[in-house]
Amino acid sequence: MSLRPQRITARPRSPFDRIGGRAAVASLVGRFYDRMDGNPAYRDLRAIHADDLDPMRERLTDFLVGWMGGPRDWFDRNPGACIMSAHAAMPGIDRRTAEQWIGCMEEAMEDVAARDPALARALLDSMRSMSLSMAKRAAAGAEPGQP
Repeated sequence: MSLRPQRITARPRSPFDRIGGRAAVASLVGRFYDRMDGNPAYRDLRAIHADDLDPMRERLTDFLVGWMGGPRDWFDRNPGACIMSAHAAMPGIDRRTAEQWIGCMEEAMEDVAARDPALARALLDSMRSMSLSMAKRAAAGAEPGQP
């Protein structure tokens, strides 16, 4: 038996843990869709979504939970799925709707930013990059004469 003190290394907390788990992610997604649905500034973004946002609330929550390091249920249910490819095929995704998406998410994330500014900044930076990449990818796939 060694009398040397053992060094215990704590596992870094995932963004999922830092944000507060599934309930906090679901709340963030709820605020996002409530803002998108109710704010005319997000009219173009809202127009590319179905009338019933409940299925999207569920899917985005599931995706973000796994993306942030929580349970990977979305990824298990969608093996090999690429979120970028799925969105590139959606009509209406362009630079304008990408900017609206990130603006809406910034508003939705205000309480996260108040509690953990570094986490909010890191999440928003990654989301901004994904959103703009989706718009760029969609534009590259557009037929001549289409936006």
